[in-house]
Amino acid sequence: MTFTSSIRALLRLGMAGFAAVLFSAYDSALGEEKALVADLDVLVTLPDAYQLTPDDLEKRYEKGNWNRNPYFKWLTADRSRAIFQKKEMDNLKVELTLLKGAIHAEEAVVDFKDGKFLGVTISLYNRGDGGSIPQDEFQKRFTLMGRHLGEQLQVRPVKREAKPTQGLLTSGFSWISARGKAVLENNDRAPATIEFLRLRLARREAGGVYEAALQSRPGASVKLSELPSFVTKGGEGDVFIRGIPMVDQGAKGYCVVASVQRLFEYYGIACDMHQLAQVAGSDPDRGTSSLAINKELGQIDHLFKTRFTCLAVRQDYRLVELLDGRYVGPDVPKSKFFDFIYKNIDEGIPLLWALEVGQFPEDPPLQEQTSGGHMRMIIGYNREKNQLLFSDSWGAGHELKRINTNDAYEATHGLFIMKPTTR
Repeated sequence: MTFTSSIRALLRLGMAGFAAVLFSAYDSALGEEKALVADLDVLVTLPDAYQLTPDDLEKRYEKGNWNRNPYFKWLTADRSRAIFQKKEMDNLKVELTLLKGAIHAEEAVVDFKDGKFLGVTISLYNRGDGGSIPQDEFQKRFTLMGRHLGEQLQVRPVKREAKPTQGLLTSGFSWISARGKAVLENNDRAPATIEFLRLRLARREAGGVYEAALQSRPGASVKLSELPSFVTKGGEGDVFIRGIPMVDQGAKGYCVVASVQRLFEYYGIACDMHQLAQVAGSDPDRGTSSLAINKELGQIDHLFKTRFTCLAVRQDYRLVELLDGRYVGPDVPKSKFFDFIYKNIDEGIPLLWALEVGQFPEDPPLQEQTSGGHMRMIIGYNREKNQLLFSDSWGAGHELKRINTNDAYEATHGLFIMKPTTR
């Protein structure tokens, strides 16, 4: 069809037909933009992965004409941690692929240290994001990735058996060689019941959760006696805990398990929010009821060699102690509330803080969630300014924020701690 005949055809369609053609072309163009693919092979290919820097990551996965990078976002302002997430939205679809497109992933978290690649954690599948998958698809992802890790690390794997009664909740395989270390693990009942499939790959010298993931025994790799060394005294009276990893809870109501993941990573316990949600029976639509939090966390602490304590929960207009899972304890006055916070912060122990957000001003002001129940981490204080320092599990820009101490007390629904039992 020539240009002239095309014009004649459009004129015969009339204005309605002409508009339909235009919108069809527009939709087609949008459709091309929706189908974005982030090839993650460079993150699991050695030694190429070790050469990656934060600048390289931004160049390799450029944002193009999008206002924000559609592939990944930085979880920390210093660009030490980034997250890739599969997206299924009306105006944007992003797929995460591995092994030349043979495997699809749900999420990938990349860590850098001193400007160099440290390691990557990839959720090859989790039920919270991926729904249900057949056993053959699960086995395909497991087999292909296991074979790839063996080739990259040039060593035979060691089988890992789950020991739920001893706190080892995953099974799979691990690889350790001079080229690096890796673990490929799933929930203990897979493939009969499939909950998650997770990969960690890191430099040989990487510590923290990368080292903890390879241990045959559960528990924190950081001792209780070492935690005070993470407490920092800043200018103008700030006292806070440094080095708490950041995660992004995403669109799900996973603020509780996201906060616990951060706490566990700080302690050197290898367990992510998806696994925690499965173990604790968390429901992303249930919210942050203090009784539900107390029940969920109170029944899993022993699995990770931690001790869970509930200091206070709200009953109407009062904060009270929670005894036997019921609101029957005595009042928790401000003096006891803050003394508990100050004591634990000084010992390097962050607190899990359930509250009603949006009631009182904060610094910086709220943008993500402006009202409703939520869980945060209290990570410090400033007595001179009457402030509590806290952190939200929403990524970069939420590492350290402030609120007046009296306002924090009034907004509180519950205050909890989980600390390692290893001294």
